[in-house]
Amino acid sequence: MHMQFRSPPTLKPIAGQDSLRNRFWLGVLALGLGLTGSLAPAPVDAQGLPDFTELVEKVGPAVVGIRTTERGRTGRVAGGGPDADEDTLEFFRRFGLPIPNRPNPRSPPGTPTPDAEPQTRGTGSGFILNADGYVMTNAHVVDGAEEVFVTLTDKREFKARVVGADKRSDVALVKIEATGLPTVRIGDVGRLKVGEWVIAIGSPFGLESTVTAGIVSAKSRDTGDFLQLIQTDVAINPGNSGGPLINMRGEVVGVNSQIYSRSGGYMGISFAIPIDEASRVADSLRVNGRVVRGRIGVTIDQVTKEVAESIGLGKPTGAMVRSVEAGGPAEKAGVEAGDIITKVDGRAVEKSADLPRIVGGVKPGAKAALQVFRRGAYRELSVMVAEFEPEKTARAAEREAAKPQAALGSFGLAVADLTDAQRKELKIKNGVRVEAVDGAAARAGMRDGDVLLSLDNAEVTSVKQFDAMVSKLDKSRPVTVLVRRADTVNFLIIRPTR
Repeated sequence: MHMQFRSPPTLKPIAGQDSLRNRFWLGVLALGLGLTGSLAPAPVDAQGLPDFTELVEKVGPAVVGIRTTERGRTGRVAGGGPDADEDTLEFFRRFGLPIPNRPNPRSPPGTPTPDAEPQTRGTGSGFILNADGYVMTNAHVVDGAEEVFVTLTDKREFKARVVGADKRSDVALVKIEATGLPTVRIGDVGRLKVGEWVIAIGSPFGLESTVTAGIVSAKSRDTGDFLQLIQTDVAINPGNSGGPLINMRGEVVGVNSQIYSRSGGYMGISFAIPIDEASRVADSLRVNGRVVRGRIGVTIDQVTKEVAESIGLGKPTGAMVRSVEAGGPAEKAGVEAGDIITKVDGRAVEKSADLPRIVGGVKPGAKAALQVFRRGAYRELSVMVAEFEPEKTARAAEREAAKPQAALGSFGLAVADLTDAQRKELKIKNGVRVEAVDGAAARAGMRDGDVLLSLDNAEVTSVKQFDAMVSKLDKSRPVTVLVRRADTVNFLIIRPTR
């Protein structure tokens, strides 16, 4: 951050034809000078300007700071780590603030610390939903954290438990063991209007209890598959993530989540998750530990004006089906590529982004009525909604990856069992997925993501069976494997290292 101060313009005597201009500036000075010879203060008309002080006093105590740690790695706080831009670093230097998690310049990023003590990994914000200690924040704030700590405005700090996190909506719910806590009031997003004043409270760059204000710039911005976001011009920076967006009634209407930026810092556009959607996700996380969504098995695209006019649809509305999953719910219901899905259970699909949101809200196993436009006419179809494949948390994925698989021995291969969904997608019954490649396997041309179908003409069915087969092989002799990559298969010969 570079601050520049401009000096007031210097008035110099100007002769000849500019005498009128001189008299004008002298008149301005005469009006502005008081008896002491100083400039008189300009009057400020504060009528109509909002006063946020009561809102801050009311809501502020329910806003918390969130700190996460990761054991044995150099930390990295957004806005203060090795990837921070120079303006951000200058900000900390100019005001004498410690640069968060500044690593040892002699150590490469990610180098384990000698004592393997927990290191600060990131900071964010959150807010207390009820007095018993449930706190809402962003999923990306707690994603991959070893430990999570919640700090209240009275400086008390609690170790928190992550109840659940949903990456698709970027909502997470954490729990601290405390009672009698201050809480926020939830507002009605439906009453929110473009141009309305809103404020954000959070910890940008780790600076606690920071308040910023602005207006609602737009509603229902399409930036994700499952949520339409609230766009504001409230200043949001790294560390604000997960904090509340508050209306003039002191109610939370959104969860600050994203910014549009080319520099990594605030550039005038920020986004918040609507609180009604965030609350639904949080309720599901509290009850089930995850969010259950519906799917019908189609890939879709927007309907352009030209296409709508050419096929007789009239206006560009609905979601165009580009492909249908083989054996999926949509195919069984009779949906075809080229169909335009215009309604689901009577709800209009105005644009393609509406379809996954509407279908995602349908309980898996329930039937939904689809209206499709096909070859100049509308048709009614009934589809049995399936469940969207649940996401694994980052830590669960790491634990899964850490499980013993095939040893990276002389063949240099590590494999994992295929999921039912992967077998269905690939239309195969057996095989194992290649998770890591090194040495001889890499030289043979194998890659991560390949599917290994057979080993020396023997079909591979599971990791356990693969391990047993490898243990019986002569490690000094080449082995022939049948590998599938995308839609093609090929034989490769792995020659062990001698």
